[in-house]
Amino acid sequence: MNTTEVVVIMGVAGTGKTTVGPLLAARFDVPYAEGDDFHPQANIDKMTAGTPLTDDDRRPWLDAIGAWAHERSGQGGVVSCSALKRSYRDRLRAAAPGVVFVHLTGDRALIEDRMSHRQGHFMPTALLDSQFATLQPLEPDEAGVAVDVAGSPEEITERAAAALDALPEPTP
Repeated sequence: MNTTEVVVIMGVAGTGKTTVGPLLAARFDVPYAEGDDFHPQANIDKMTAGTPLTDDDRRPWLDAIGAWAHERSGQGGVVSCSALKRSYRDRLRAAAPGVVFVHLTGDRALIEDRMSHRQGHFMPTALLDSQFATLQPLEPDEAGVAVDVAGSPEEITERAAAALDALPEPTP
């Protein structure tokens, strides 16, 4: 991976974005930003109540993440963001054209099990079905890689780093 790139760790809730993101950032010696920290309180309240976010709810959140990625362009960074729809990723790319995505993927049962053991997170397991229903995996024309979340956080991070390293260098 070119350490001047900004990497967006994406995927449904419970895939390990918040765990793998900081590990990947440390591996490449770049800053990490937690995508949940960019949510306005109204979004957090809505998810805590078990209500899925709408596209309108997500726009300010995506714009804030996009602004962070834009500020880090040419310097590198890793940020977590579910980025479930192509249109969300397009919005992030519009703000920071060089972003690269790491799509954390996995078996629904494994992800649900991991979510059920989380402490103190506002996203309830009940919203996992809506996340999978919304998910549009990376398309071939999108810069990024898919990485399975089976295994330890360190194993997932190493697979992600290797997959990023194998990507062709972006053309200027």
